[in-house]
Amino acid sequence: MTRATLFLVTLLCAALAQAGELTVYTAKKIITMEPALPVATAVAVDEGRIVAVGDLDSLDSWITARGANVDRRFDEHVLMPGFIDPHLHPSLPAVITQFPVIAPDDWSLPTGEFPGARSAGDYREKLTRFVAQHGDAATPFVTWGFHPLWHGDVGRPQLNEWFGERPVILWHRSFHELVMNDAALAMLGIGEAEAALPGVDWERGLFSEGGAAAVLPKMTFLFDPARYAAGMGNLLTMLHRGGVTTALDMGTGVFGNPALEIGLIRGIMKKRQPPARLILTPIITDFLARGKTITEAMAEIDQWRAGNNAQVFVDRRFKLMLDGAIFSGLAQFDFPGYIDGHHGEWLVPLDVTTRWAQAFWDAGYQLHAHTNGDRSAAAMIELLRTLLKNTPRSDHRFSLEHFAYTTQDQNRQLKALGAVVSANPYYQYILSDIYSERWLGEDRGRQMVRLGSLERLGVPFALHSDCPMAPLSPLTLVDAAVNRVTLNGNQNALSERVSLDAALRAITSDAAWVMGHEDDIGSIRAGKRADFTVLEQDPYTVQPARLKDIAVWGVVFAGEAYPVEGPSTSSER
Repeated sequence: MTRATLFLVTLLCAALAQAGELTVYTAKKIITMEPALPVATAVAVDEGRIVAVGDLDSLDSWITARGANVDRRFDEHVLMPGFIDPHLHPSLPAVITQFPVIAPDDWSLPTGEFPGARSAGDYREKLTRFVAQHGDAATPFVTWGFHPLWHGDVGRPQLNEWFGERPVILWHRSFHELVMNDAALAMLGIGEAEAALPGVDWERGLFSEGGAAAVLPKMTFLFDPARYAAGMGNLLTMLHRGGVTTALDMGTGVFGNPALEIGLIRGIMKKRQPPARLILTPIITDFLARGKTITEAMAEIDQWRAGNNAQVFVDRRFKLMLDGAIFSGLAQFDFPGYIDGHHGEWLVPLDVTTRWAQAFWDAGYQLHAHTNGDRSAAAMIELLRTLLKNTPRSDHRFSLEHFAYTTQDQNRQLKALGAVVSANPYYQYILSDIYSERWLGEDRGRQMVRLGSLERLGVPFALHSDCPMAPLSPLTLVDAAVNRVTLNGNQNALSERVSLDAALRAITSDAAWVMGHEDDIGSIRAGKRADFTVLEQDPYTVQPARLKDIAVWGVVFAGEAYPVEGPSTSSER
């Protein structure tokens, strides 16, 4: 051995010694989501990242050089890449879990179990009981989950009759609408100025879309530091229980004060140090509501980015808003429209959307477009064509968010234009039956969230909860995409089912791709972050109908194991 070689070997040994011992997790099975090595039984981690994957024999060279703490706690468990939810709203579950939930579907929350109310009578009984239990005279009673297709025509007159001087606010299942009685309007100081706003039906006490956005800032009690911190604690528990290690917020500022919201989220995350990271996304409607110019918006986003840390950060992405909420029946559908003749809404004029989209596209941002109906999908496709014509970009990953209804032709166009999709398969689970009957007809109602079409075409797609539009449970989303069984147990356009492998990629590797973070997360390979979801069963061996029932033991986040703790007891029930 030459002197130079000896010197290099000495340096290498010193570096290895300084690097310290590895942690090697063994497991019954490690599903890597890496085609070159799809299954393993051991993974070595150090400094929050994956060092090597395989079995103990194949990791021997690393173990010999570095030494290892072999952690066998997962020998009877299955490891997967840390689950990713690429579209949710942290502040929404932080708000709704401050109060009881009364929705058409069942909800299991850190604050308790809330069985669904699927009739007007059941809804009124639950509402009356919860209002009677509300003991905080300084705040109105609020409950999220109301939907008139299940719960009937409940507005200001009915709430006045039922509850008199007790202030009551019903938050629509879409989160885009509020219904208030006179006592709630008086408590919040809502009057003639708000009555004339678009999206307000004063007689019904209804505030939808822009009208709702205008009155939300008056609900300051929701962001009382103690209340909001408790609500965010519920959100973090939901992430942990669902096995989610990375979540993409898709609309920072929906409550009208993004600086406050970001500050609260960062402070709570710093204090709690949960096993998850949040990525925050600026949204066009926030800046328009506050009268900001494009230049001012970009400068403000740069200020938010200056406060980035490893667990909460703003990167270069921007959300556009096209049509209204699918839950509200305000999605834009092309001919023949809705059965009852009502129409959807554009949340932002298309010419304004185009102007803002072009500016952020030219600045190198990844764009995400809230898009529900096929008429809205057509507008998004035309927008993407315009952007590509004006400023050609490769690998842009313009993302269609939600994907409630598109045509086969539109899906082929998305493929041709290089778009990606972040879809909510829960829509067809909860909405297909009643929308087929009341609003869309059997053909379109049954074909909501046509993921099978995307899989056949090879369009990259992710599954998201848009929590609270769906439970914060990636395995529930997988179940909905693979089985396509509705709330009422009906099979639903089975040709649009996806393979289990595609569905699991959609909450791991393909979700990372849709977000543009595939180099860091989404699969288990050397170099990526050591984020794993720990399951009690193998999703490839359970019956498809049991996918959503697979228990999550917890997660490994940045190389450290975090078992799921018991549920919170901070319930108003």
